[in-house]
Amino acid sequence: METFIITIHIIACIALVILVLLQSGKEGMGVIFGGGSSTVFGSSGAGGLLAKLTAGAAVIFFCTSLTFTYLSAKKHVQERSSVILDNPQPASTSSAPGVNPNKSDVQEKTGQNKK
Repeated sequence: METFIITIHIIACIALVILVLLQSGKEGMGVIFGGGSSTVFGSSGAGGLLAKLTAGAAVIFFCTSLTFTYLSAKKHVQERSSVILDNPQPASTSSAPGVNPNKSDVQEKTGQNKK
């Protein structure tokens, strides 16, 4: 499915580039680069046909872009897990940040129990 969408997307990209380059400007810069209106498509030009083809290629381009984005985002979604929620600490060792643990617990662990 993704290969088909990418293929259509590439064809739409190439078609858009070609169609935009075929269109002549508003007789400003187009005349400088040899884009007269009576050269290829007759005296009236092909503004209507090329504009419709360009709009169609643009719609196909946007649809394939959105579809491919949706499929790739759907493929990469993972279940969120939390390290904190998965491994809760026992109540005796949990303390607020900056608070020292019980002195008796530390003394018992190090063997410095003074009585």
